[in-house]
Amino acid sequence: MVDRLPVDDVPSVCAAKQEGLLHGVRVVDLTTSIAGPYATMLLADLGAEVIKIERPGGDDARHWGPPFLDGESLWFLSVNRNKKSVVLDLNTPEGPSDLHALIATSDVFVTNQPPQVQEKLGLDPASVRAIRSDIIFASITGFGLSGNRKNLPCYDLIAEGYSGIMDITGAADGGPQKIGAPAADMLAGQDAAMATLAALFSRISTGQGRVIDVSLVESMTRFLAPRISSYLGSGEVPRRSGGTDSVIAIYQAFETADLPLTLGLGTDAIWRRFCDVVGWPERAEGPQYKSNADRRAHRAEIVTDIAAVLRTKTRREWLEIFEPARIPAGPINAVDEVSSDACLQERGLIYALEHDDRRIPQVGLGIQIDGQPTIARSAPPKVGEHTEDVLSHLRASQANPNESTIQ
Repeated sequence: MVDRLPVDDVPSVCAAKQEGLLHGVRVVDLTTSIAGPYATMLLADLGAEVIKIERPGGDDARHWGPPFLDGESLWFLSVNRNKKSVVLDLNTPEGPSDLHALIATSDVFVTNQPPQVQEKLGLDPASVRAIRSDIIFASITGFGLSGNRKNLPCYDLIAEGYSGIMDITGAADGGPQKIGAPAADMLAGQDAAMATLAALFSRISTGQGRVIDVSLVESMTRFLAPRISSYLGSGEVPRRSGGTDSVIAIYQAFETADLPLTLGLGTDAIWRRFCDVVGWPERAEGPQYKSNADRRAHRAEIVTDIAAVLRTKTRREWLEIFEPARIPAGPINAVDEVSSDACLQERGLIYALEHDDRRIPQVGLGIQIDGQPTIARSAPPKVGEHTEDVLSHLRASQANPNESTIQ
């Protein structure tokens, strides 16, 4: 047993009982794993009431580990704060009835079931909108609600393979590489939340609900828009290059006397400032280096020379030189270094949520509103933690429709 964990060294935050921008919006969340829960957590962070519907045994991600924190999956804890957990068994008569009653009182319904499963459960767009016509129905699947692949199973890894990102990630002489985070899941979740916000805004003036159809493959593929557009307009297929190839002439990592850094010389003005600080006045305005296109033509030569110069000082020394000259450069941080980044901690992005004598590691919304970061209102829930409370209020409201449904 480790006596001290990294979470013990990040700022502590206590749950804040504050009204967010989406206060009054109710979301029924029938998703599992990462993409759907991330989408609904974004809505919850912005103030929506999210009712997380779980089958007996809970969300699949609750069992993803190790690592665990006090028996709970840290992956699960990363995408489920600010929610209420309600366990419903849809194979019982009460389960569907309670779910339909919840849907009838909600503004948004989010699912990540493939279309054929949605239809089997009676939770496809037509069925859900029959319960509440103006609801925002958000579907997050591997391949979307239409097309020949719509019912195929999918995970982040599969979506990354389809999208093309793996083929252009990695060293030139190596094999394809997955991104080191569930990128397709996170992008699809963010897309679903963004589209839901737009649909809610539209409903104010139209009174109409919407069907939002997000796929992991398409969200991940859109991430490659600059690469795909470049290919379509030029016929040049991008290849793996270890991060050394870009439309920007010099845009890659370099070794220094001790640790590597990243360097992005993205404009002619930045190029000239770089030449000034490294002592290359003749290259600052030299005709063969004047434009980005010129520098791309001489990229190999320039990269060799920059590599030699940067090895003469440590990373810290170079970053101290580059900062006042406003030259884009930075470290290549490991996860432990990111977690201890003082600037990120000060802005409220990385923190420990104090709850029941525990410190639960969290990565915040990363969006400041009115100069303040969003603060978690509640910890990720235990399985079924709110079942009795939510359902008792729901049934009371059905008996007396003039009362609020859920507190």
